[in-house]
Amino acid sequence: MKNTKKLLPSVVASALIAGTTQAAISGDTVKLGYLADMSGTYRDLAGPNGLKAMEMAVADFGGTVNNAKIEVVSADDRNSPDVASSTVRRWVENDGVDMVGGMVASSVTIATTKILEENNKLGLISGSAASSITNEHCTPNHIQYVYDTYALSIGTPTAIVQEGGKSWYILTADYAFGHAMEADVTRVVEANGGEILGSIRHPFPTPDFSSFILQAQASGADVIALANAGADTTNAITTAAEFGVTQSGQIIAGLVVFISDIHALGTEAAQGLQLTTGWYWDMNDETREWSDRFMEETGTRPTMVHAGIYSSTMQYLRAVEATGSDDAQTVRKHLIETPINDMFVKNGRIREDGRMVHDMYLAEVKTPEESTGEWDLYKIVRTIPGNEAFRPLSESKCKLINN
Repeated sequence: MKNTKKLLPSVVASALIAGTTQAAISGDTVKLGYLADMSGTYRDLAGPNGLKAMEMAVADFGGTVNNAKIEVVSADDRNSPDVASSTVRRWVENDGVDMVGGMVASSVTIATTKILEENNKLGLISGSAASSITNEHCTPNHIQYVYDTYALSIGTPTAIVQEGGKSWYILTADYAFGHAMEADVTRVVEANGGEILGSIRHPFPTPDFSSFILQAQASGADVIALANAGADTTNAITTAAEFGVTQSGQIIAGLVVFISDIHALGTEAAQGLQLTTGWYWDMNDETREWSDRFMEETGTRPTMVHAGIYSSTMQYLRAVEATGSDDAQTVRKHLIETPINDMFVKNGRIREDGRMVHDMYLAEVKTPEESTGEWDLYKIVRTIPGNEAFRPLSESKCKLINN
């Protein structure tokens, strides 16, 4: 009886702490929204399988956090800022969504992060590439997790210029992402002693690249750079092959290329292509184990975006668990203070501008002879350290940085 009395204060204290933690989670539910292109040009990049990656994270976490249920809702943004904005506004203002993940088209992301900021909710962006998202368009309510145009413009163009590809012509998707990529590539090429002979902007999406490829080919540039993504990239590469661009000695540089694109093209068409990636499924035992589980669920290997969605969701749920809160600023502060070490990244860190900094990798597509299987597609050529891969804070225009 004496021992029981001694235990009572600690038991009561634990109960009070648990009650306080539970009360700090709004509505006794942590509600996640998944927003992405589910049916258009970016479907393979994120799409329904990105939703599966988020659901895998929730299942691996156990389905609850601090006794609060975890729920997931999803929507197809149709690559439309208007559709995305109305969806996210309904989610955060009426449906109790705490965090929005996914997000691919940069125009969609820029529109939705404004709504997240207005309502003090959190966005974890894994699909969008425009470096402006954590530069001039930064907010205290979103984090850019996987890659951006600045990082992608470091690896591939630098390597190609150093190997002799001095003159460049850029095919650019005519929206925020493409514009940002064109600006970043121009900066890197010129800094390395190369020159930009010209550029042309194509509508998003574009099914027929014939006229654009012919203009690029006629420029006589050593390198034709594709500042686009998804189906636009594969369509452009296929068209270039049809017109014999590479056979004539010009190089096609895929600036935003994903394993889903290479798989669709095949090693016969894509062999030798160099690209920068933030993650590859066959890098080590840890990446292979998770990728095998993902393939069992989806029938396909994950892109770096799928892996980033899983990782960012897990990090978010761990932050909610650790802080006992789903308040956006409480969670964001914890994420910034906590190093990231998982199957996606080692020693990753989130800066105050919302940029997650981690190593990137220069990869080369294997030849058909080198490839041992359907998804054995990359050779990792070198590691690009995170502090070199991403824009330094000294160059930031983010309103959250005190320069």
